[in-house]
Amino acid sequence: MLRFLSYCLLLLVCVTTSAAAQATAPSSLNATLDGYDYPFPVRYLPLTIEGQRLRMAYMDVAATGKPNGRTVVLLHGKNFFGAYWRETIKALREAGFRVVVPDQVGFGKSDKPDIHYSFHQLALNTRRLLDTLGVRQVVVVGHSMGGMLATRFALQYPQLTERLVLENPIGLEDYRLGVPYQTIAQAEATERKSTEESIRKYHATYYPHGYPKAHDEWLLPLTAQTRHTDFPRVARANALTFDMIYQQPVSYEFSRVQVPTLLIIGQDDRTVVGKGLIKNPAVLARMGQYPELGRRTAAQIKGAKLVPLTGVGHIPHLEATPQFLAALLAFVR
Repeated sequence: MLRFLSYCLLLLVCVTTSAAAQATAPSSLNATLDGYDYPFPVRYLPLTIEGQRLRMAYMDVAATGKPNGRTVVLLHGKNFFGAYWRETIKALREAGFRVVVPDQVGFGKSDKPDIHYSFHQLALNTRRLLDTLGVRQVVVVGHSMGGMLATRFALQYPQLTERLVLENPIGLEDYRLGVPYQTIAQAEATERKSTEESIRKYHATYYPHGYPKAHDEWLLPLTAQTRHTDFPRVARANALTFDMIYQQPVSYEFSRVQVPTLLIIGQDDRTVVGKGLIKNPAVLARMGQYPELGRRTAAQIKGAKLVPLTGVGHIPHLEATPQFLAALLAFVR
């Protein structure tokens, strides 16, 4: 009974915190989300890429439960930033893990340079962060685009990767086989037209059974950026990273993954990067079929475990938090 009351109190605090965050969200935010608070302190790693001096933001959160000496790194999706891992961070630190949550360069509170973006470079940046923090082995958890990056990290640095968790990753199929090509200039022009309405419409596709008001907490910072003079820089980075996803598939390399792997797949997800560009109904119907993609990918990775979540869309850690955390903690402990 006491445990149940404690859980209810925690839930009330989370809801209150979420509502407060929404109520105080700035109407305009710059390219690095200055003025928007993350749930834990944010630090910065200096990097030099293509001759540009940049900063990579990250949260480094210590365990609150009995420390187990292990570290989990959480990798965000393309249309997100590290803060949306809040409840996952809390659960992991209570289980004794140190949790490192970077905003990749081009996202969140990190700089938005005009560079050639690659998953190899993002993986290298993440390794540099872990080296700086003295972390020698990690459990790598990636959602959406973060799943593509997590896969690349595990392939690039198998000796650092203790375990791999893929949560509704994109890149389980080669989008070039169905999504028409667009130039970076075309993608940038589309990104510059983004509004709160268009971003909200896209994020609604992550929830097949209805958009929850609570998701506004992670939506509004992105829409606030569209109203800032920095937005062209954000739009450019968005276009460049779209091209990265399109041009750099990992779907042909899953058989090379050598670390213990868990796939958590919301079965109602139908995400396809560049879906709006597909005009052929037959092509549209065959892509983004996550139940099949999850099974196929799990079969390609030796010893992989698949946890299908019925009735769940693209973001299980937000939409079905208890089920997601149960699967994650059972695998990483």
